[in-house]
Amino acid sequence: MNTTFKAMLTCCLAAYSALQVQAADLPIKITKRYLNFPISQAQQRGNMKFSIGGKKEREFKIRLANGEPEYWVFCDMTQYKGKTITISYDGDDAGLSKIYQDDKIAGQDSMYHEKNRPQFHFTTRRGWINDPNGLIFYEGEYHLFYQHNPFEKEWENMSWGHAVSKDMIHWQELPVALHPDDMGTMFSGSAVIDYNNTAGFNKGKTPAMIATYTVDGHGKQVQCMAYSLDKGRTWTKYKGNPLIDSKEKWNSQDTRDPRVFWYAPGKHWVLVLNERDGHSIYNSANLKDWAYQSHTTGFWECPDLFELAVDGDKSKTKWVMYGASNTYMIGSFDGKKFTPESGKHYFSTGSIYAAQTFTNIPESDGRRIQIGWSRLSHPGMPFNGMMLLPTELTLKTTRNGVRLFSTPIRETEQLFEKAGQWTNLKEGAANDQLKAYNNSDRLRIKVTIKLSHATSAGLNLFGQHIIDYDMNYNTLNGVFYSPEDMTSMELSADIYIDRTSVEVFIDNGAYSYSFQRKPDTKNTEGFHFWGTNIDVKNLEVYTVKSVWE
Repeated sequence: MNTTFKAMLTCCLAAYSALQVQAADLPIKITKRYLNFPISQAQQRGNMKFSIGGKKEREFKIRLANGEPEYWVFCDMTQYKGKTITISYDGDDAGLSKIYQDDKIAGQDSMYHEKNRPQFHFTTRRGWINDPNGLIFYEGEYHLFYQHNPFEKEWENMSWGHAVSKDMIHWQELPVALHPDDMGTMFSGSAVIDYNNTAGFNKGKTPAMIATYTVDGHGKQVQCMAYSLDKGRTWTKYKGNPLIDSKEKWNSQDTRDPRVFWYAPGKHWVLVLNERDGHSIYNSANLKDWAYQSHTTGFWECPDLFELAVDGDKSKTKWVMYGASNTYMIGSFDGKKFTPESGKHYFSTGSIYAAQTFTNIPESDGRRIQIGWSRLSHPGMPFNGMMLLPTELTLKTTRNGVRLFSTPIRETEQLFEKAGQWTNLKEGAANDQLKAYNNSDRLRIKVTIKLSHATSAGLNLFGQHIIDYDMNYNTLNGVFYSPEDMTSMELSADIYIDRTSVEVFIDNGAYSYSFQRKPDTKNTEGFHFWGTNIDVKNLEVYTVKSVWE
């Protein structure tokens, strides 16, 4: 190729490329609270960047719709009001012209009333959620942080979403708390209140709320911290991050999900960290400098470690360690090392994953309250995933030893109104009583069934097994379960049915499970008890209020 022509061609291509970049840049002076973005799952992801005066403020991946959007997502721009931002996008830029600002979220008028919006479980307004993070109570508010992709209903752009509640039932969603930065994306972690100012971030009499979290980026996962002095509304990331960088030690990228709490007997902080094949314990005096102490194998992701009274006796306690799958060990803890005494056990299965418990619950309350992520989708909705009902965890002595029990917190009772109760029914009569509720979009049912001739029996809803109890193999919906009375033919269940989910608590919380609500569209029988000569000893039906009304 002629050298002069090659130079001219290179110059033209560079000019064309510059024009393309310029065409994908959109300056906007922010005068409204929200930017609304059109999304299509059929579109390839592109990188979007917000800049002010040439300085990058934020960067994320998004599927901008180049035609009719499937749904809309939003970004809260409160902090940028009055400023001009430049939006750069390296994907198909046809969708840039559809971006608009408003004081309303696109679709806000119908929000929480969508066809497949859960009515008494927490879901985010838009986008994807997974692990609960930083569960903490402070000055009358319960804080729920969570893994969040604000810009799509699939996993990406991991950030810390944020919601607050007075009762853990009715939630108010707040702006995203922690955004990805140059170090990487914001993975799971926990939060504490630093009353004694050990980290030095407190301001006057205001103690810092401190989040410790994993950053995933550049081929490794490191532990970082941020602090808030306004009840979690805004956050400042610690300039000395990262706190722990243990990839080299474990020869693994899997070093994540720090769980931090104050260990009063030792007057130090404890950090439980999932590293490679289990949970490691670290200690610190100031939340910044952490020293490795010990390691317990056999767990994966999202550690929790806490002390509970056995049978309500505060003079008799045990420690519980668990991971993301909700399997757990019971043992002792001296502030540096967890020593297992029994396990692994399980108390909840199904859609639950990555559950965490609240810190800073007042001593006058004393409950250990857990919230788990439910790995469920909601067909046709602009959001994905939800949180299961908050439950109180207790330790009780059983014939097999001390075990963990889980029951919905007392605050849930405000949602339910008894619609009917019947005793000592045969299955046919019980089915007749439930006919009126076959098409309810939300319902609570309490039932005790007694098997007679049947080795298996249960309750269906439009062909889907809610209860499938097999006495021959001791399985409950396919999972091994043996009642406290080994020869018992009775099973009690507390069933919570929402638009897209079912949660079931067996025998006063000895075991629970959850799953996607997927009725057989060809089935017409509705609620249906089945089995040979089973007795429905007790049947209670409750209507359920929406938490969004």
